[in-house]
Amino acid sequence: MALFKLPGIHVNHHKNTANLKPVEMPVPKMVILPMNMHIGATASPIVKVGDKVKVGQKIAEASSFISANIHSPVSGVVKKIEDFLTGNGTYVKAIHIESDMLQTLSEEVQVPHVDSYESFVEALKNSGIVGLGGAGFPTHVKFTIKDLSKVEVVLINCAECEPYITSDTRTMIDDIELLKEGTQLLEKYIGVKKIVFGIENNKKEAIKSLKTLEDEVVQVKVLSAKYPQGGEKVLIYNTLGKIVKEGGLPLDEGVIIINVTTLASIARYIKTGLPLIKKTVTVDGSVVNKPMNVITYIGTPIKEVFDFCGGFKERAAKVMYGGPMMGIALPSLDLPVTKTTNALIAFNEKEARLPEESNCIKCGRCINHCPLHLDPCAFAMALEASNVEELAKLKVNLCMECGVCSYVCPAKRPLVQKNRLAKAELKKYEQQLAKKQDTSKAEK
Repeated sequence: MALFKLPGIHVNHHKNTANLKPVEMPVPKMVILPMNMHIGATASPIVKVGDKVKVGQKIAEASSFISANIHSPVSGVVKKIEDFLTGNGTYVKAIHIESDMLQTLSEEVQVPHVDSYESFVEALKNSGIVGLGGAGFPTHVKFTIKDLSKVEVVLINCAECEPYITSDTRTMIDDIELLKEGTQLLEKYIGVKKIVFGIENNKKEAIKSLKTLEDEVVQVKVLSAKYPQGGEKVLIYNTLGKIVKEGGLPLDEGVIIINVTTLASIARYIKTGLPLIKKTVTVDGSVVNKPMNVITYIGTPIKEVFDFCGGFKERAAKVMYGGPMMGIALPSLDLPVTKTTNALIAFNEKEARLPEESNCIKCGRCINHCPLHLDPCAFAMALEASNVEELAKLKVNLCMECGVCSYVCPAKRPLVQKNRLAKAELKKYEQQLAKKQDTSKAEK
């Protein structure tokens, strides 16, 4: 029986920088390192103001199981540790380090001794590596598995389906040896017998590069260039034919899924011992003078990144972390590159202007194109009626906020924003309900 392909949309790819090899930026004079550059609990600073630090030195450590270490990308002095307004509008502690421009390597940077599954996972924990496709899930957590026999396949996400972004594409072209070493590490320490690279068919050079890795374990699955092909559940279904059930995890279906640049970073750390302190970032958009891929230190203010790319042709009306479909609009150019920053995109006034919203015409396009067959119109109605029970019944929590519904809506309704608000309302309701239940139990 033929595999049913999940719906989605065709978007303008704008892969303007796909053929541009990354250029390394100079060491920044100051780096800003927020403690929430990953999913989970914020990291806890282990340095204080006035401390001298070196490149690769651990300056903040994971505060819980789902958290990640943070390392200094520069040598210099800790100037301040204070609350910092991040791109998502929340305040979090951030360590500000003034570089001495010497880039003195820390004595902590040592090639890890890896000879078992346990030592492999410990190395991942020490590396500070998180999901580099934008999600930011701590990588060591993803590979902490009670029963390795459950792992049937490791799926490498190479889709990079967001418009403009090509940083992963460059990994597949420029770092193929690291990817080869990465697959060997997975075979050796996870014991996996099948590794699949899932890639869209609009990346011809990258496909050619990945094909050199194919053997009895490693496969390359070429998929249609359709957004959101890189969504976790979408990619698992379209490459492996497996459905991750509601509330379930990929591992429930025998799958571990990681981003392709994450795999290269794992191999680099095991080889060199240098933790995650640099990123390849795509810099593009209509107002950028010289779109390019740059290798920049984590913590570098994004204004310096744009300046390195020639600055702006005209006023940037909107600047984003990530692509136009799922990226975050930024309030300031003073924000830094983080571990999860794979692109910085800047748009002019015309592109940034929100379209005028009109009434829903019940056309059903949002439902027909939703990759998970959800009903954004019903979400919006339940939200407006403050009907959180209905939101739960409609499975609003399954929404991955890909933006397809807003993109196809002829009435230009901000459906994905409403979905996000609806999920927040449901979460608040569930927390209040759990609190009431706890109080009721305590009274009994």
